[in-house]
Amino acid sequence: MATSVPVITIDGPSGAGKGTISRLLAERLGWHYLDSGALYRALALAAEDRGIDLADETALAELAGGLDVRFEVDATGAERIVLDGREQTTRLRHEKSGAAASRVAAIAAVREALLQRQRNFRAAPGLVADGRDMGTAVFPDAEAKIFLTASAAARAERRHKQLKEKGISANLSALRVDLEERDVRDAERASSPLRPADDAKLVDSTEFGIEACLERVIALVGGRIAGLTLGK
Repeated sequence: MATSVPVITIDGPSGAGKGTISRLLAERLGWHYLDSGALYRALALAAEDRGIDLADETALAELAGGLDVRFEVDATGAERIVLDGREQTTRLRHEKSGAAASRVAAIAAVREALLQRQRNFRAAPGLVADGRDMGTAVFPDAEAKIFLTASAAARAERRHKQLKEKGISANLSALRVDLEERDVRDAERASSPLRPADDAKLVDSTEFGIEACLERVIALVGGRIAGLTLGK
């Protein structure tokens, strides 16, 4: 790994806000950003498009090794995710894709196939990486590690609000059940289970708004990386 390039990892369960906080932190720093979950979502979609069963570990690992996915930014600064040559951003963010991603992410061979691809995002001047095993398996030498969590009720409410804003109908109770099932699956998988790194700082965002949570994270990482500048 390019150990001279600093990395900040933000891990945590689905819906804790790590994607939003990670993007904002990367923008504040002028660093690169890795949304590792998007890789697993893209893999699940690619498998669906090819008729590959999500229980077929060999086929999924082979597909992961040659996954054709690009992360782009359009003229307005909005994220675009291109899978197999087609823009799939909206489809990738659907709850169904998240549930499928959790299943494929539990496969050790898939995680191994995507490991170096994730590490390749490490480039100057630095990287903010969010996921579930960024600080424990992908970037264990990261200069600063955050484990961002929130209650299942708060996470379900946030996800419900996000989906409503996008015009997608969803049942709040069903969302909470889905999140709790993902939590169990992610925490109990044999390969790179969801857990805080030993040297990670815990941030509970249950009672925090986005800005307050971001400032809390900044306060924690600011003292871990020499010369870090966090301008507004």
